[in-house]
Amino acid sequence: MVRAPFAAFVILAVAAFGVDIGADAVRQAALAMPRADYQIVHGWPVLPDNTIFWEVSSVAVDSGGNVLALQRGGREWPDSDVLDQTPIVLPTVFLMHGRTGDQLAYWGQGRFALPHSITVDAQDNVWITDVALHQVFKFTHDGQLLLTLGERGVAGNDRLHFNRPTDVAVASDGSFYVSDGYENSRVMKFAADGTFVLTWGTKGKGPGQFDLPHGIALDAAGRVFVVDRQNARVQVFDGNGRDLRWKSPPLVNPQDIAISADGTIFVTNVGDERPPDRSGIYVLRPDGSLVGRFGRYGNYDGQFLVAHGIAVGKEGEVYVADFTGRRVQKFVPGRAR
Repeated sequence: MVRAPFAAFVILAVAAFGVDIGADAVRQAALAMPRADYQIVHGWPVLPDNTIFWEVSSVAVDSGGNVLALQRGGREWPDSDVLDQTPIVLPTVFLMHGRTGDQLAYWGQGRFALPHSITVDAQDNVWITDVALHQVFKFTHDGQLLLTLGERGVAGNDRLHFNRPTDVAVASDGSFYVSDGYENSRVMKFAADGTFVLTWGTKGKGPGQFDLPHGIALDAAGRVFVVDRQNARVQVFDGNGRDLRWKSPPLVNPQDIAISADGTIFVTNVGDERPPDRSGIYVLRPDGSLVGRFGRYGNYDGQFLVAHGIAVGKEGEVYVADFTGRRVQKFVPGRAR
């Protein structure tokens, strides 16, 4: 682990985000949607001189309220869809102070090929998926490797392999779920030591089926929330994969999901510059009913180009990774800070 500040570097990445479905029902819902009361924290983060963020794919919050951002260090997702599996030479994980936004540390150089998501569990272990390597990694908070799942560079559809896994959610007992992912359209459950437990899901549009499970999260009751991106919905299951038939609100192009301590659900949605504006963060109650939306399409403070990742802190503060906007933004409930 290397301590900040970090000399000037440029980080470049490109990813595919799915297709905006543009259904009339979604358009009408976007126009009528109430505004959720979350305000941007201006001036957060504060990066060292000569340091910039480019594409940021994911974000997480640790037990101390500090923020980890995941970047791709100059690696692109090419139009050929043939992913480079050589290690990224630049740091990919950046730790920032949750309150001040100061950069505290960075690590991950020489480790990943195309990292996709970052998750922090209750013990402050850090979990990262890599879609090019078809692997899931567990690290200590400062980047020491603890566990590797999947065979490096080998895609598969069995209990020992992934095919472009997208995200990880960790339960209170240490067991964990992997959304797998870009090709396999399934969720896999593992014991705390990495032993395979079960899997569910096939490609399709029906209940319990997926078309690119892109984000995953657990609530306090252990329900498993899965962002079914290409089907433009969130599905909810119990810990053994039983479909709970949760009613997803009309979504646009959902990317990621986070759940606060009080059960409030936050879903990132990617729209575009054409009206009606449907980009932003959708705020939901535990039953799926809509509280409102905050943010919109754009490149000013409080706006997003591609809201690809999201995390929520203990005090209800919300962090959004804007991939194309090349930044992480912080929002708090209530008045602007």
